[in-house]
Amino acid sequence: MDGKDLLHAYRQLWVNRSLTVEKNEIETLFIAIEKDLKDEMTHPRLRKSFNEKFHLAIKRIVSSLLSDNQKVKLIDCHIVVLEKLKKNNEGER
Repeated sequence: MDGKDLLHAYRQLWVNRSLTVEKNEIETLFIAIEKDLKDEMTHPRLRKSFNEKFHLAIKRIVSSLLSDNQKVKLIDCHIVVLEKLKKNNEGER
């Protein structure tokens, strides 16, 4: 499964989001996941934590009609982004 397939699978989860490919599909996917986990689409006072957003994203992926392979790959991508965000967040303290 390549970046184009993963981005297509992610788009199936978020039908109303426009995801314009800037450089490549994988980078676009990781940027979209990061925005989601940071809860950037929500007012700052109402934002949820990385862990809460991760949990909600995983629930959405698992309950979707995507293939098991697509689900596993998207969950892997979410884990990579979550670990990066947590590492960056620790460095800011």
